[in-house]
Amino acid sequence: MPLKTALITGVSRPAGLGFAVACQLAELGFHVVLTARDRAAAEPLAARLRQDGYAATALRLDLSDRAGMDEAAGYLTRTFGHLDVLINNAAAMPDFQTLTVLDADMDAVRSAMEVSLIGPWALTQALFPLLTAAPAARIVNVSSLAALQIATGLDLGAPLRSPAYSMAKFMLNTLTAVFARALAGTPILVNAVEPGNTATHPERGDDDNDRPAAESARGVVWAATLGPDGPSGGLFRDGKPLS
Repeated sequence: MPLKTALITGVSRPAGLGFAVACQLAELGFHVVLTARDRAAAEPLAARLRQDGYAATALRLDLSDRAGMDEAAGYLTRTFGHLDVLINNAAAMPDFQTLTVLDADMDAVRSAMEVSLIGPWALTQALFPLLTAAPAARIVNVSSLAALQIATGLDLGAPLRSPAYSMAKFMLNTLTAVFARALAGTPILVNAVEPGNTATHPERGDDDNDRPAAESARGVVWAATLGPDGPSGGLFRDGKPLS
C-alpha cells in the first residue's frame, strides 16, 4: 500500500497550527510535506520530525506564485505519485487593527484574498491530479471565527473587525461548499475547519484563554482523516458542525 501523504501550507513556526497538524498526521503514519513561502523556515521543522523518526519534507510554496505551485505538483508527482491530504492552512491577517469595513485598505484586502481564497483555489487546481490519484483524498480549508461575523448577518452589534481577513475566510467557506458540490460522487471530501482561538503567536501576547495549537489541530486532523461516509462541504469545529 502506498505511503499516505499530506501537504500542509503555511508551516513556518514551531508554535503554529500548521506544525501541530503536521506532527499529529506524522504520528498517524503520513509523510508530511511542510510548505512555506521561505523553505528555510519549514526545513528545521521537517528536520525535527525526521529526528523523531517520522517522514517529513519541506518545500517552498508561495500561494501567489502559480508557477511555484506547478513545480511543487511536479515534485510530488515524481516522488509520491499521489496526495492523500491537502490542508490549506496558510493565512494572512494584514488588517489586524482595522475595526470597520469603511477603513479597509484595498492592498490589505488583496493580500488577504490572495492568501486565504485565491491561493487555496489555485493550489487545489494544481494538485487535483495528485488528489484524484489517491484512493480517497481529503481537502481541509482552515477557516476562522472571524468569518462568522459575516455568516451571522453582522447582527452581533459590533463592528466588522479585520474586514479583509474576515471576508476572505467567509469566501473560503463558500469555496469549500462549491468544491464539495463539484466533487460530489467522487471519493474526495472537502471541508472547512474553524480551529477556535488558538495560542499560536506568543510574541503578540496570546490570550491566556486561547487553547494550545495541539488541541486545535485535532479538529483539522479529524477532517483530514474522515472515513468514506464522512461529511463534505461543511464548516466544523472539533468535529462538530457550525451553522
